[in-house]
This record gives sequence, structure tokens and C-alpha cells, in this order.
Amino acid sequence: MSTSPTPEEREKKDAENKAREDEEQSKLPYKWTQTIGDLDITVPVPGNLKGRDFAVTISKTKLKAGVKGQPPIIDGELPHSIHVDESSWTLTTLPTPPSAGKAPASAPLQPSKVIDIHLDKSNKMEWWPHVVTSAPKIDTSKITPENSKLSDLDGETRGMVEKMMYDQRQKEMGKPTSEEEGKLAMLKKFQAQHPEMDFSNAKMG
Repeated sequence: MSTSPTPEEREKKDAENKAREDEEQSKLPYKWTQTIGDLDITVPVPGNLKGRDFAVTISKTKLKAGVKGQPPIIDGELPHSIHVDESSWTLTTLPTPPSAGKAPASAPLQPSKVIDIHLDKSNKMEWWPHVVTSAPKIDTSKITPENSKLSDLDGETRGMVEKMMYDQRQKEMGKPTSEEEGKLAMLKKFQAQHPEMDFSNAKMG
């Protein structure tokens, strides 16, 4: 019979998983962030390139981005669909750091431009585990949106997001979701009203 991990064991495992996850994400040729409703990707590129030098294709379920004539930097299926008309990409020039002119001649040239890709999620109630399905996953149950982001939502949407986050945490710990808790509460109430009935084999559907 397996025993549940102690809080200390769970915390250690979470820390190990987070370290592995951070390492996997750091190896990607891009950075990405998300809110419950959209996702933004930043791809560092050489500063001597212009917008016409890039090939970026955004479709409902696929993303491909890179320099023309070279292997794409991102190329794959999206884990979920997006609104193409509300998604976009831009080439942004980064401000030059003050120490840039002092670097030795042998130092590698740091990217001074980035491709910013904005994806508008079709499902505004879903966290993405990765940008494309071929990339390493993150643990979406660990995502905690900023309170300011939650407060921007209307009451009904905010309630749904908070319920979804609660259910994810409950599932992770092997505990009942809010819906299952409601069913259990109803069963207990019914049991109290009908003590003569046998509920030992009752199953939650």
C-alpha cells in the first residue's frame, strides 16, 4: 500500500521538477509568457536583419517563424487553437546597452532585435503547457496568475478561472475537485437523512 508523500517530500519534488522545467525552457531559442487569454513569444534575432528577411506564418493550429532561407526557429502544431485575426507579429529593435561600445572585438554580437509574436487563444479558460507540441511542457497546475490579472476579469469569468485553478490543485494532490466535493456533500446529507440505507458501495459518477 503506497503512502502519500509528506509536505517536505512534495516540496522537494516540486523544486526538482521546477529546476528541470526551467532548464528545459532556458534551452529554447525563444522566451514565452501567457495569460489565461493570450500568449506572447519573444525570439532574439540578429540586429542587421529587417522585417522582409523573416518568414512568419500564423494559422489556427500551427506556428512557423524564422529567417528566410534558414531552418525555422519555431515550427510546429499549437496545443490549442487561436484566433488568427487577433494574432500578430512585429520586429522590435532593442535599446543598445551602455556597455555595448566597450565590448572587445572578439566578443560575440548580441542580438539587438527580437520578433514579438502575439497569439490570441480561442479558449480563454485554458493554460498552455508549451507553445508548440514538440517543445518541453510546463506544469500548468503550478501557474498562479497575478491578482491584478484576475481582478480585470468580470465576476463570472473570474469565478470560473479560480474554480479551474482550485480543481487543478486538488487533482494534483489526489483530492476531489469542487464538483466532486459537491456530490460528496450531497451524499453525506442524504446519508444523514436516511441512516437505514447502506451506502458502503456507493460510487461517485
